[in-house]
Amino acid sequence: MIFERIKSDGLAHNSYLIGSDGEAAVIDPRRDCDVYIELAEREEQRIKYVFETHRNEDYVIGSKELSNLTGAEIKIFHGPGLNWGYGSTLRGGEAFRIGSLEITALHTPGHTDESMSYTLADLSSGEDATMVMVFAGDALFVGDVGRTDFYGPDEAERLAGALYDSIFEKILPLGDGVILCPAHGAGSVCGGSISERDYSTIGIERASNPMLQLNRQEFIRHKTAEKHERPPYFRVMERYNLEGPLPMGQLPAPPPLTPDEFKDSMEREEAIILDARTPPSFGGAHIRGSYSIWLKGLPVYAGWVIPYDKPILLVLELHDHLDVAVRYLVRLGYENIRGYLRGGIEAWYDAGNAVEYMGISTVHELKRRIDRGDDLLVLDVRAENEWRDGYIKGAMHIYVGQLESRLSEVPRDQPITIVCNVGHRASLAASILLRAGYTNVCCDVLGSMKAWHVRSFPIERE
Repeated sequence: MIFERIKSDGLAHNSYLIGSDGEAAVIDPRRDCDVYIELAEREEQRIKYVFETHRNEDYVIGSKELSNLTGAEIKIFHGPGLNWGYGSTLRGGEAFRIGSLEITALHTPGHTDESMSYTLADLSSGEDATMVMVFAGDALFVGDVGRTDFYGPDEAERLAGALYDSIFEKILPLGDGVILCPAHGAGSVCGGSISERDYSTIGIERASNPMLQLNRQEFIRHKTAEKHERPPYFRVMERYNLEGPLPMGQLPAPPPLTPDEFKDSMEREEAIILDARTPPSFGGAHIRGSYSIWLKGLPVYAGWVIPYDKPILLVLELHDHLDVAVRYLVRLGYENIRGYLRGGIEAWYDAGNAVEYMGISTVHELKRRIDRGDDLLVLDVRAENEWRDGYIKGAMHIYVGQLESRLSEVPRDQPITIVCNVGHRASLAASILLRAGYTNVCCDVLGSMKAWHVRSFPIERE
């Protein structure tokens, strides 16, 4: 048996390749799918099937891309209930062989109505199948369970009940020794409290997963009370993944642009400037109108602010970051990456072009200013659950993903200091305000609320 888990950093997405006797299947492939082809070639396996656990909301699925790149017929399967533009619909109980392994579909609605899980059994020992693992999609995670809010508040209670039943009636009865293979790990937007552990079993989750200690009524009450952010790009992903995105053939290869070429694209094409450097680098010097999204933040935050109908220009810390940035953007459906600034920001200002800058501060300086009674607004751009854990007295709270749509609430006549957890999202928030013409953005606080807590500075709680 061959088993490979492929982690997609940033998205905290897991996909899987399993194989036996020269045949392989892939579960939930990402769009930049060269990795599956390389693994199959290395292990001398032919990819025969692709199984999708659900219509993903947070990234573009790579099933059609994988089929296109191999040039071979790969059967693609999804769950029931949607008008899919590609592949075939499965029913619970359908089974498929790859070598000495058997994959069986389980309909496990709750996260979404069409959600599927897939069990993997080893038939090599004879007629008695040995259940090995379950690919649970977004139904059951390590330490958590899937979201049930995607259909809106009116459907949340029904979906929460369906998810409870799917877990307790279909997944847990598979056996305590069965290995759990979820679609996401810690940091995913598809769960609120996913554990940092990469691996688990049904037995470990039965004993330690907080959500599995609740009865049905408590489970539903907890799920319907959850508050999750819903980025606007989720709708784009849902459409892409229902219809099936057009195959790319290969990853985009953005060309290096001289400062003059970069400026021409900015002005003539109204391209979006995406600065993927660190917050201190952005604060020191950046091109006017840039969005500041640090490299590892692209998979989570680009979809909140970057439009799909305009070309993208990249400003990078290092040339080695280009491939990573392109992969992160492609997984979110961004393909029109016009180019990157050759030589980085240094080439820009060496060519005599203007830059803007933004102050960088520390929690010690912020505390001194507050204690002095300075006129300033502390803008906290963390998520709701982070805010509830403690905030600076008098701070205004607007989640960074909602800031562009709530600019009318942010004053233009008062110095603004921005905090988040460690300072990355604060830099994005600052860039949003600067793009909107705010001239009163004082600084991004390095370390932000993490450093504030470490220094035991006073906090408020609701």
